[in-house]
Amino acid sequence: MASVAAPITFVTESPAVDAATFAREIVGSYAPIVLRGQVSHWAAVRAGAQGDRAMASYLARFGGGRPLDVMIGAPAIEGRFFYDETLTGFNFTRQTVALGQLLGELVRFAEEGIAAPHALYANAATAPDHLPGWQEENAIGLPTGDTPARLWIGNATQVATHYDQSNNIACVVHGRRRFTLFPPDQIANLYVGPLDHTMAGPPSSMVDPDSPDLARYPRFAEARRHALVAELGPGDALFIPAIWWHHVRALDPLNVLVNYWWEQEATASPFGALIHALMSVRDLPPAQKAAWRGWFDHYVFSPDADQAAAHLPPAARGILGPGSAARTERLRGFLIRLLGGRV
Repeated sequence: MASVAAPITFVTESPAVDAATFAREIVGSYAPIVLRGQVSHWAAVRAGAQGDRAMASYLARFGGGRPLDVMIGAPAIEGRFFYDETLTGFNFTRQTVALGQLLGELVRFAEEGIAAPHALYANAATAPDHLPGWQEENAIGLPTGDTPARLWIGNATQVATHYDQSNNIACVVHGRRRFTLFPPDQIANLYVGPLDHTMAGPPSSMVDPDSPDLARYPRFAEARRHALVAELGPGDALFIPAIWWHHVRALDPLNVLVNYWWEQEATASPFGALIHALMSVRDLPPAQKAAWRGWFDHYVFSPDADQAAAHLPPAARGILGPGSAARTERLRGFLIRLLGGRV
């Protein structure tokens, strides 16, 4: 397996910020940033400072909700949840597990010092459903809309490089995390896996950034030049803008992270539009595809796209009018008619 030595560029850091600063300076920058100590005041962080068992005991208090969806991998995967060799399945299974049962196994693994335990990871458990009462004791205090807190609880595991369609703030409660991030424009160098057969929603890079096989994935060397690393401890938070790629590695026997995904504005899925374009545009003859590129540039990607209908009276602009809930509904109706063949 070939690899390269590359200098590490760390994500920009800032002390904790207030809600107004977060909205004004952090979200609008479209760049990741570490917010040191942003949630160090949380009751959960203070409890975890007393050790793994104290962390587990604190979490167990919120065990009145639904069981958790837990990813379980054999010791042989070394904590890396991924595809199987055929790419038609995965190297882990999923089970529904009660919170107390999961915590008991994690603490047992940690205290017994098991060198190669099974990989366990409860991912994206919404606090109101699975840990009711969590949010009341551990409020984020930042403008993340009405999105619920989601908890990620496990041992030393890693999640393959992926992106989120929404802005994301990830807050470390217990254990240490290492994030490796790549800008959106590195997509061609990340060797994205199947779009319609994924581990947890968004597609993932096929490359392990901690041990890249450059003979198989040579363009990753360029992606690595643009990588940013964030190393977080309890109380720290990381803002990840939408569409930024990130690989997440939990480093300790018991790790707890809380994240929030939220949209700045309610929109339809750009990924869904991409999939529809694969069906309707990608395989056209080259000349036609080039012609449609002009349409996309004019109405969607141009910096002046919002002026594409400026020559029309406002009442005649229809679906080209300014963004609003009414326009969204009009667009939705037009799409339904298009897909039904009635336009």
